[in-house]
Amino acid sequence: MGKQIVECVPNFSEGRDTNIIEAICNAGRGIDGARVLGIEPDPDYNRTVLTIAGNPSAVSEAAFNVISAAYQHIDMRTHEGEHPRIGAVDVCPFVPLKGITMEECSELAKNLAKRVADELDLCTFLYGSAASSPDRELLSDLRKGQYEGLKKRLDDGGPFLPDLGPKQWNENVAKFGAVVIGSRRILVAYNVNLDEKDAVAAKKAGSLVRQSGRLLKHEDGRRTRIPGMLSMVQGMGLPLEVHGISQVSMNLRDVSVTPMHIAFEAVKSIANDHGVETCGSELVGLVPLDAILEAGKWYAKDDCSSEDELVSAAIEGLGLSFLSPFDPHERIIEWALEKEE
Repeated sequence: MGKQIVECVPNFSEGRDTNIIEAICNAGRGIDGARVLGIEPDPDYNRTVLTIAGNPSAVSEAAFNVISAAYQHIDMRTHEGEHPRIGAVDVCPFVPLKGITMEECSELAKNLAKRVADELDLCTFLYGSAASSPDRELLSDLRKGQYEGLKKRLDDGGPFLPDLGPKQWNENVAKFGAVVIGSRRILVAYNVNLDEKDAVAAKKAGSLVRQSGRLLKHEDGRRTRIPGMLSMVQGMGLPLEVHGISQVSMNLRDVSVTPMHIAFEAVKSIANDHGVETCGSELVGLVPLDAILEAGKWYAKDDCSSEDELVSAAIEGLGLSFLSPFDPHERIIEWALEKEE
C-alpha cells in the first residue's frame, strides 16, 4: 500500500436499489493504489457508507469517480430516508491512517472539492480540519435544513453558502444537492439497537448521551441547553421499521475520549430506566483495531489477553452480530488491509 495510507468514507444517498449501489461503488474500483474495503447499505436510512483506502492520489481519484457516479444515478428530488442528508453524496471525509498528516488530508479535501465544483458544477462545502472557518467545522451545521432547505439557502444568500461551486439553484443542484468534503480523525459510526418500534426511548437516549444535550424551552420563550453525558458524541434516536426495532445512531468523534463500550452502556442504562432492552449494536463502516481492543478489555474475562480473544469479547459484549454477522477481518481497518494485500 506504500508509505502513506489515507481512508476516504463517502456516504451516498442510496441504500435500497442494489443496481445503483453497485454502479456507484464500482466507480471507486479499478484504480491502482486504492481499494474498496467496505460497502454498507442501509435501507431505512436509504444511505450507503463506502470505505476506500490507499495512497492519497489514488483514493482522491476514486472519491471523485464515486461522486460523479452518484450524480449520474441519484436524483435527490425523489429521495426519502431516515438519515439527515444534503446531497446525493452527503459527506466525503479524508482520514489519515499512516504516514500522512491532517494538513495533507485537508489539502486532498480542498483539491477534491474544487475539482467537483469545476468539473461537475456542483455545490461543495468544506468541513472538519479543512473548514474555511471555525464556524463551518461541524457537518451538522453545514447540513442544517438538509437537501430540502438548500434552495432557500441559496436563494436567500445568507450564511453557510457553499465554499465552492454554484451559489444559485440550477438543474445540477436540484438533481444532486450538495456534498460536504473534509478531513477529520477516525470517526466511529456506531448504533445501539433498542427493542422497541416507536423509538420513544431511543430518542430520549439520543438527546441525553450526545454532547450537545437537550435544548429546553420555557413557556415564556426563554431557551437553555442542558449538556449531554458523553463528550465528542453526536446522537439521535430513530426507528428501524424493516427490523421492527429502534436505534440510537451515534458518531463517536474520538473513541479515545468516549469508547464504544461506554456509549453502549450509557444508552443501555437509559433504555433500561424506561423499561426497554438493548438488542446488540452495529458498526457502520470500518473501525480501528485499538477501538475494538478497548471494548474487548471491558467485556473480556480475566484470562483473555490475545488480540483475537479481545476482539471476540468485544463482538459478543457489544452484540455486533445482532443484525448481521460481524467479520472482524472485513470490518477492522488494519485486518482488512492485511487481508487485501
